Amino acid sequence: MNILHYWRAMWGIIGRELWRFVRQRERFISALVRPLVWLFIFAAGFRAALGLAISPPYETYILYEVYITPGLMGMIQLFNGMQSSLSMVYDREMGSMRILMVCPLPRWFLLVSKLVAGVSVSIVQVYVFLTIAWFYDIEPPLVGYFWVFPALILSGLMLGALGLLLSSFIKQLENFAGVMNFVIFPMFFMSTALYPLWKMKESSELLHSLAFYNPFSQAVELIRFALYGQFNEYAFIYTFCAFSFFMIAAVIGYNPSKGMMMKKGGK
Repeated sequence: MNILHYWRAMWGIIGRELWRFVRQRERFISALVRPLVWLFIFAAGFRAALGLAISPPYETYILYEVYITPGLMGMIQLFNGMQSSLSMVYDREMGSMRILMVCPLPRWFLLVSKLVAGVSVSIVQVYVFLTIAWFYDIEPPLVGYFWVFPALILSGLMLGALGLLLSSFIKQLENFAGVMNFVIFPMFFMSTALYPLWKMKESSELLHSLAFYNPFSQAVELIRFALYGQFNEYAFIYTFCAFSFFMIAAVIGYNPSKGMMMKKGGK
């Protein structure tokens, strides 16, 4: 096996995922409707409830919609990561996953390729969302659109790796929806996607701690700072460590001799 085989395999997996995404227009629309509803409808109520004071790196008084935009970008990647994992469970039930996993390439490489394909789809969705938000007068600095790209890659990899890990535990497709809700909603609402950390601390120390150590919070903070041309070192390190942990656990989970696949009968 040479590098050309790896290259072809990776682009084959990425191309398949992108083609599936293009054909499933409902998936694209639903991925955008969810954050747009939060942006256009719920933000007005939250802005009135929370007030306009937002902590640095922003100006002292700023619209709440601007604050939650990075959180909604993270929401797109979170749901996309779970959606990609759902397709893994589906492929395993249909048998196509078995064909992929028995090819001579390393299993970790196949999982990483699948993960990169999902991240590519999520980044396209995020930039479409930013384009729509721009017409809503949410206009980050131009440099922010470039700075946020590597942040989106890392956050997408972390959230996608979490989805891969979950999919290694799920044997049947009908069980995955419940698990998705069990993971997505606590991660999203116990994060800084909608509320600043200092605001949470005013109401509950426990909620503040849970939000602070929530990997999704750090992914959102990484995106938030990058969107305004700044670098959050702590969020970067935390997100990278979370990605490494989830990815290693997912590779082990998909290993028939060591992980959850063996516990399910070696399938």
